Amino acid sequence: MTEESGVASRPNVVVLFPDQLRAASLPLYGETYIDTPNIDRLAAEGVQLTNAISNCPVCTPARAMLVTGRHPQTTGHLINTTRTRHSEISIADTFAHHGYRTGWVGKWHLHTGLWPALDRLPMQPDWVPEGRDRLGFDYWRAYNQHMVYFDGFVHKGDWNYERWAGYETEGLLDYAFEFIDEPSNDPFLLFLSPHPPHYTPGVFAPAECYEGLPHRFNFPDNVGTRWGDETHEMYRHYLAMIRAVDTMVGKMLDHLDETGMADNTIVLLASDHGTQGGAHDVHPWLKKHPYEESIHIPGVMRYPGVIDAGSVTDELFAMPDFFPTLCGLAGVPVPHSVEGRDLSGCLRPGQTGAAPPATQDAVLLMNFSKYYDWFVDGAEWRGVRTKTAMYTEWLNGRVDMFDLTNDPLQMHNLADDAGYRTQRSELTAALRDLQTQRGDELVACTDWKHWLDSQRRVVRNAFGELSHPESEPDWALLGDT
Repeated sequence: MTEESGVASRPNVVVLFPDQLRAASLPLYGETYIDTPNIDRLAAEGVQLTNAISNCPVCTPARAMLVTGRHPQTTGHLINTTRTRHSEISIADTFAHHGYRTGWVGKWHLHTGLWPALDRLPMQPDWVPEGRDRLGFDYWRAYNQHMVYFDGFVHKGDWNYERWAGYETEGLLDYAFEFIDEPSNDPFLLFLSPHPPHYTPGVFAPAECYEGLPHRFNFPDNVGTRWGDETHEMYRHYLAMIRAVDTMVGKMLDHLDETGMADNTIVLLASDHGTQGGAHDVHPWLKKHPYEESIHIPGVMRYPGVIDAGSVTDELFAMPDFFPTLCGLAGVPVPHSVEGRDLSGCLRPGQTGAAPPATQDAVLLMNFSKYYDWFVDGAEWRGVRTKTAMYTEWLNGRVDMFDLTNDPLQMHNLADDAGYRTQRSELTAALRDLQTQRGDELVACTDWKHWLDSQRRVVRNAFGELSHPESEPDWALLGDT
């Protein structure tokens, strides 16, 4: 087989990446108020990840992990609206190096864009400059961060913007199909990243998405009364937006069928983080807390003929793992810069004589700042999540430990329970080990402020001072083996 034919036979990759979609609000993970037939179909034709985790449940840090396969302590993405270093090697760089077309459609949030010049809850056009600020994505119908869901804005190849038609999940699909349908013999990598079901100060969802939804919900026992009617109102908007996301998933799957691409396309559905929904008396639209509502995200992946249809895995998948795992499935070498694990072996049917697939026993969890876009002390914590437990240490001395098997709602803190002393010791050791690997310290948020310069560009990380933030990547790290 020639190199050219080898590239042509490689699978396409489509990553569907809605913002703030928690696992618990999908029927696959237990939700009963809505149906999501298209997401269910994706799982029935592929694999459901029951332990997909957002290590740092804040938009920019999580998205940086997805795109670079590296942790915040390395990339410097500790808070939102941070400008990504030009030297970062992305998943787009990697796939393009091996003959792929690359496209990003929708929300980016790995730059400063217009922030904070106009509005903290942006409702106006936003953009990301051409070149390395787009980290190797060639086709670009995207925005850094805004919250206009109807007839919203994308930035193309110049400084002008264009408005999509209708609701965001529909409008962005038009661009996605434009990219997919470009005449080419090359495989493609496409990220489709709508902002819903994230909060907006505007209109949340189309009217039809509210049909049949109640105005009052029977919430889990860990949802208190602090936020009252606001929690019910929030959840109605949230479920309506999820319905729109599900329709988007279905139309993408149908388009792949209609174009004859479905059998040679990897499709991944995931999200950057969840939402509290009022659980533990945290405001319903907030995240960044060490609870399942914030960190447990959906993970569904399909690759016909490679991933068994209707399969389920409870292996831990952290945000930096998606990049190398997609590489593993597509036969693309993983760059040496990547810190995540190629877990593709966990998704393939067993092979006689094959080496055991890579796995992990715990993943590192973290939050740096009290506020999303500023270095503000008061909400610093680190933790670990295993398949059965979550352990968290806060800078203020608070310690939480939950048995997720017997207490999935995290209502009984076992940190000071003498019967769990051994488990606490083991989880503490796991946390220290993961922190050591990442060069991490649990210190005041403002101690990290010098990592960014006056333009919010990353100039330091956990391992010291870095080169100029607009330095070119070390392309040798791409590797070819």
